[in-house]
Amino acid sequence: MTAALMMGAMAFTACDKDDPTPTPGEDDAQPALVSVEQILDGCMDIANEVGNAKIGDPLDLWNNGEQTKALYAVESWYSWHSREDYSNNILSIRNAFYGTRDGKIATNSLASLLKANNESLFQNIDDAIQKAYQAILNIPAPFRNNINAPQVTVAVTACNELEETLKSLKAYLQRTDAVNSDDVLQPILVTYVNDVVLPTYKELMTKNTALYEAAKVFAATPSDANFQQCCNAWLEARTPWETSEAFLFGPVDALGLDPNMDSWPLDQEAIVNILNSGDFDTMVWGDGDNDETIEAKQGVRGFHTMEFLIFKDGKARTVNGGTSTDAANLDYTAANAQSWGNYMVQVGKLLQQDATELYNAWTVSYESGKAYKDLFLSHDIESDDEE
Repeated sequence: MTAALMMGAMAFTACDKDDPTPTPGEDDAQPALVSVEQILDGCMDIANEVGNAKIGDPLDLWNNGEQTKALYAVESWYSWHSREDYSNNILSIRNAFYGTRDGKIATNSLASLLKANNESLFQNIDDAIQKAYQAILNIPAPFRNNINAPQVTVAVTACNELEETLKSLKAYLQRTDAVNSDDVLQPILVTYVNDVVLPTYKELMTKNTALYEAAKVFAATPSDANFQQCCNAWLEARTPWETSEAFLFGPVDALGLDPNMDSWPLDQEAIVNILNSGDFDTMVWGDGDNDETIEAKQGVRGFHTMEFLIFKDGKARTVNGGTSTDAANLDYTAANAQSWGNYMVQVGKLLQQDATELYNAWTVSYESGKAYKDLFLSHDIESDDEE
């Protein structure tokens, strides 16, 4: 995939001293509000996705009489971890708003700024975050067995209301000069990057390294205990990913790392073909591949492929779990054991590589040798409003 174009400084031709056109320099820079708007757009996008896609799509399919499709539309149903994933998505919004990852409100944060200048809007947003988070957890578990429960509609509504309150915050910042200056917003951006984004991505890298190591241990010594260790490692690695989804912009989007790590639904038939053939090159795509080819390869790797390989019916698989060869209910058997373990290792390796690439893009080098954090903090980005 081609990296998204980044908006740099505007070019100006030479002019005489009477020409009002500014010369290159600080006057060319975009305001801090551009980066703050990117934060809010990311929060609004995930609120919408959780409510209308992750929860809403299965509900709509169910209500339209397509129960089987509804079940397969539920993300993370192999592990029965759907509600936790979706509620962690809401925490990613809270973290962006609070400027922390522990539920406290940072001094330099959008929450503190709003609380000091518009208490009622702060309370509306804070209440909407808590309401959406709790509404998701109120859905009976597992979600795949309770798609048409009344709590599901409540959760969809709560996520949509959260998106609307975030729109109100964006509009408030855009029209209120007292709160949208660089002096006011720049410290908020610094806290957001240093205390929310970078620690989340560092944890994602660390936890996916641990998942990769667990997969290697299982492949070398298959056992029920090692299957369980892989499941534990997957749950640990999954949390920083889900709490990062309010900032699915920049490298994670432009480099294709989001679908690399989190494509859903899976192509279970293709996964079975890989297990049978042992051809793991089919998971790796390159710049010359077309979109269809890339999407096909992304559908047989990432978190959910690992989830499929290590979980069944919400529990860790076992080495003597059964004999099913059906794609949807495939069992680990003596016949496929070696290929199964190798597949787990290959998926774990790619997850670790993607997580490392993402962290390095933010901290080391992304475009023209610059780390994305530096581009973001200098507001040298292309906002959603400009696309």
